[in-house]
Amino acid sequence: MTLQLTVSPDFSPDYIAGWYVFNTWLQRRLGTRIHLELYDDFVSQRQAIAEDRVDVIYANPHDAAMLVREKGYTALAAPRNKPDEVVLAVQADAAAQRVEDLQPGLKIAVTRDPDVNLIGMILLEPADLHRDNTVTAQLSSYVLVAKQLLTGRADCGFFLKDAYDGLSAPIRRQMRPLVTSQISVVHHVLLASPRCAELHAPLRDLLLTMDGEADTRRILEGLGLTGWESQDPESTEFMIDLMDTLMV
Repeated sequence: MTLQLTVSPDFSPDYIAGWYVFNTWLQRRLGTRIHLELYDDFVSQRQAIAEDRVDVIYANPHDAAMLVREKGYTALAAPRNKPDEVVLAVQADAAAQRVEDLQPGLKIAVTRDPDVNLIGMILLEPADLHRDNTVTAQLSSYVLVAKQLLTGRADCGFFLKDAYDGLSAPIRRQMRPLVTSQISVVHHVLLASPRCAELHAPLRDLLLTMDGEADTRRILEGLGLTGWESQDPESTEFMIDLMDTLMV
């Protein structure tokens, strides 16, 4: 059997090669065939999940909640010291200097990342802005969100902080973060399907010891990570419950 590994589409393109290296290393260490499938957008990835074509996934918090509660996946590990924070950015020369300066009718560029969009809307609350008095344009990537903002077709954009930091310097120089979230306990998670339950323990053990050797530390660097920490059911449920609370 060949396992299917995938990664949430919100990761920086800079790490594409790193995930292929990680996949090759994982196959060798587990002695199992693993195919890495990277999807261009959330829609196609979620279709693959619905059709049970994903065995191991590095998932964003929203998809992690669905995978655990609806599909029976087990959360094995989370990236160390890498919370999912959100940047609300405007053009560098925008008049707004703080969130409260933003006005109803605000045009927002977003991706299909539900966690980022949820937290982004929470960041707008000090300006008394919400879905009923703003206009949202949904794009397939953070690069396109930035383009929408820089061409004046949007007043602000919601970015996963890692994705914002991963944009090229010339693009970032034309934008200005207005505010960045500081939730700290929301993060991506690596999960495995019940179809490969026998590999859960060895996979977790491999991840948790990756920072112990120079070679595997370099693999981690290629993913933009410093290491993994164990993700127990209680921690996973806490994060899922928190996301549910934020959605109320």
